[in-house]
Amino acid sequence: MTFPQGELILYRTEDGSSSLDVQLVDETVWLSQGQMADLFERNKRTVSEHIRNIFREEELEEKAVVRKFRTTASDGKQYTTTFYNLDVIISVGYRVKSKRGTQFRIWATTVLKQHLVQGYTLHRQRLAEKGVAEIRQVLDLLTDTLENHELVSDDGRSVLALVKNYARTWQLLWQYDEDSLPVPETGRRSGRVPEPAEVREAVDSLRRELLERGEATDIFGHERGQGLAGILGAVRQSFAGQDLYPTIEEKAAHLLYFVIKDHPFTDGNKRIGSFLFLLFLQLNQHRSAVDDKGMVALTLLIASSAPEQKNVLIRLVVNLISETTAE
Repeated sequence: MTFPQGELILYRTEDGSSSLDVQLVDETVWLSQGQMADLFERNKRTVSEHIRNIFREEELEEKAVVRKFRTTASDGKQYTTTFYNLDVIISVGYRVKSKRGTQFRIWATTVLKQHLVQGYTLHRQRLAEKGVAEIRQVLDLLTDTLENHELVSDDGRSVLALVKNYARTWQLLWQYDEDSLPVPETGRRSGRVPEPAEVREAVDSLRRELLERGEATDIFGHERGQGLAGILGAVRQSFAGQDLYPTIEEKAAHLLYFVIKDHPFTDGNKRIGSFLFLLFLQLNQHRSAVDDKGMVALTLLIASSAPEQKNVLIRLVVNLISETTAE
């Protein structure tokens, strides 16, 4: 159902018997204790106890989720009634013990996972206008709710943690899709690009370690012509006394891209590219905000990209690693 205030996904029982007069204000739904009692087929005392526990355990902040509304009773008189928003409804739904509560949890868990993983609730224009702070609050609520009630597996928990920790990437991905990613002003020095001999020594160490673990063949890391020296020269190149890539982030992004796409080695270009990317950041005392899984995803994204996507991928990498400060 679509309203001027936004999109609303309604819960309906399998038999379709559930019918509630829902207050839709400030882009969320509001139910009274009585309505929640009807929804979950429990008495108001039980619902009230769950709500008290939610606030006592500081799962939600009471001031942010409670609102007073004027309602008209069956006798025609108006009364001031306390209503609770969707955050409370979801939390009560996960706590209440009833067949209806179980049905609700199955429905809510499915919908919440869809919203987290596929981003159904994150409208692009809304994200662009209101920024990431509001989206982080949504993600925190949904991931915490699923985790607190142990409704996800270990793998699922890892996915939720990734989504929660990388909330800013929702904004970056929107800008990526729109080809509007800016290059952030980091103010960092240009950084030192290692010499070919240093890189060869590092790659040799990587090869020996991988061979010992049975994760590489003898051809891993062997250079093809002068490709490596050409890439390092391209990363450090300058014009009229100014570096072409003036910051640590821009140099690191281009180093990663060139090694993956130009194939300077006979085997292992993706692994060596990510290794040299991290090595360069380490040499320049710069911590990367990209973890192991994020590094894999970024490497594969670059490897499968089309040549015309180079600039937007470079800007994406620069944005991802410009979130931290130098040590």
